[in-house]
Amino acid sequence: MKHVADKEMVKNAIGEDHYDEMAEPPQLVIDDTHPLSKNVKAALKEIYDPEIPVNIYELGLIYKITFKNVENELSELNEYDVSIDMSLTSPACPVAQEMPSWVQNAVFPLQGVRHVDVEIVWDPTWDPSMMAETAKLQLNMFT
Repeated sequence: MKHVADKEMVKNAIGEDHYDEMAEPPQLVIDDTHPLSKNVKAALKEIYDPEIPVNIYELGLIYKITFKNVENELSELNEYDVSIDMSLTSPACPVAQEMPSWVQNAVFPLQGVRHVDVEIVWDPTWDPSMMAETAKLQLNMFT
C-alpha cells in the first residue's frame, strides 16, 4: 500500500488542532483519563506496520488498553500493569510473531509501567473501517 499523504500533509490539510481528534481509531477501548494513556498512545504511534506506511495505532490494530494499579510499598510512585489487545491486518501477516514484542518494547520503558501484556485477538476481524480518519486520509481510503 502506498502513502498518498504523509502525517505533515494531513496536519496541514485539517489543521493541527483537529489532528489528534481525527487520529483516534473508532473502536479503541481505553480510559483516556488515566495518567499513562497519553504516553502509551504516543509510544504505539511510533510502531509502523512494515507493509502499510501508517502507525499501528491509527491503523486501528489496537483494540483495548487497560491499566491495573500495582500496590508497591517500596516506591512512592504508582506503577501499573498494562494489558493491550491488538489485531493484525491479516492472520498471514509476515511480522505476526514480532509485532507483540514491538508493542511490549515500546510501552515497557515508560515511567510508571511495571509490566506489559500484549495479546493478539481475531475477534472482531480487522478491516479498514477500524482505521482512524487520519490513516484513511494518508492512504486515500474512504470507507
